[in-house]
Amino acid sequence: MRLFTAQAMREADQRAVALGYPSLVLMDAAGRRTAKRLLQHFPGRKIVVLCGKGNNGGDGLVAARWLAHWGHEVSVYAADGQEGDAAIARQALRAHGLNLEALAAWRPEAHTVVLDALFGTGLRGPLEGFYAELVERINQSGLPVVAVDLPSGLPYQPHVRADLTVALAGLKHEHLFYPHRAACGRILLDSIGMPPQALENPQLPELLAHNSLSPLLPVRPGNAHKGSVGRVLVVGGYHSYTGAPSLAALGAYRSGAGLVTVAYPADCDLQPPLEAVRLPLFEWNTANLQTARAEAVAVGMGAGEGGVEAALAALGLALPTVLDADALHERVLQAYARAGRPTILTPHPGEASRLMGVPSEQIARFPLEAAQSLAQRYPGLVVVLKGGPTVLAWRPPGSSEARLAVNSTGNPQMATGGMGDVLAGVMAALLAAGLSAWDAARLGVYLHGLAGDLARKTGLLAHEVAHALPTALEQLQGAQVRDFWEPGYDGPPATARSSPASTEGHRPQ
Repeated sequence: MRLFTAQAMREADQRAVALGYPSLVLMDAAGRRTAKRLLQHFPGRKIVVLCGKGNNGGDGLVAARWLAHWGHEVSVYAADGQEGDAAIARQALRAHGLNLEALAAWRPEAHTVVLDALFGTGLRGPLEGFYAELVERINQSGLPVVAVDLPSGLPYQPHVRADLTVALAGLKHEHLFYPHRAACGRILLDSIGMPPQALENPQLPELLAHNSLSPLLPVRPGNAHKGSVGRVLVVGGYHSYTGAPSLAALGAYRSGAGLVTVAYPADCDLQPPLEAVRLPLFEWNTANLQTARAEAVAVGMGAGEGGVEAALAALGLALPTVLDADALHERVLQAYARAGRPTILTPHPGEASRLMGVPSEQIARFPLEAAQSLAQRYPGLVVVLKGGPTVLAWRPPGSSEARLAVNSTGNPQMATGGMGDVLAGVMAALLAAGLSAWDAARLGVYLHGLAGDLARKTGLLAHEVAHALPTALEQLQGAQVRDFWEPGYDGPPATARSSPASTEGHRPQ
């Protein structure tokens, strides 16, 4: 599954038309599907459809026609000036005997649901004047709102705050990235019958989802033992940061590692998990670390001032490595890039800011671009840029383009200390189990976020996420994972005679 930009979605529409799929059929499918979703979630209400003059408005006009055809009470307020398919949709709606009123005439009315079909993807600037005022009127009405594809106004301010968004054909950036995702409410992903080949675009970011990641899960044979399922070496620790390497070790064990060794400064009062092998050292060097006999390394967690030295000592092991926290320095990353070993680096926006020399606010605002830039800067290394959501980038050897991925699991309650340490351990365990760096990063990020979703609560702690990892693994293996978006429902539409009275309350102000 791919994550679409507005431009990529337009190109997909054009490819569908070139393949012989009429654009008017796409619009009719989009409007009909949206109407069905609205009735599924808000049955028994009077419906108000607000339509712009573009294709998003055309989708709304089609939805209004189907709603009227199914016997529901519908009022339509539309802008003038529709062209092409949207103009045909307007004519078809009039043929059903519905009168269209001017958008300026709409006033909120109790016990109605608003279908927002004003603007979709591709806005080139924030709404102003009448439309900005109309959006604020919608938001202040307290009425439930269903958005066609995207809440109108995104990704700018002001924008509609929807209770439900029907994403058409594919998910867009605004459906995934905060703060825009919060304006979408519940998200339904619905097919509009577009030919699959029209949606194929390997240059778009991969959206990490259970169906593509479950095949990557390591298989544990019946004769497995602790030395055959992955041995991990965790390298870190400092006087002030004794918990970080312990959390990484816990994350590795809970992700399936058979044996975890924690190497740390001998003068550091560090308490690894009971199951871990302790390796206190008086200096960081490769010879000392080799005694661990590991298949993968996680280095930098809580290493403090010794992070660079520890990472360069680990480089001599020539093992797949996760570089985290205090190992993330230019000298280290360039050395690992030159070595060509499977390596994952895991900066948060602040650490990426230091590496790139740009404000962290800019990185948080443009995470895909930042991750891609880091992947170009350190070719061969897999970049895991942590955030909401986490994004990944990797420029394979011999390629001029970076591969991109966006995680679909995780939640804001995971914004607590130690979460990144657990993640580093998860990915190290997957590297030790034999996965490539790209696969270990994608699966590790997804599992870590899924465990956070399973343990979600106010005051969530990093070790609680680590302890939820076995359940996350079991659910992914057993195909029991539910995506944050909901699939479209293809049952029959509700009719006006059969619709029960809605129990939905007004949205709180």
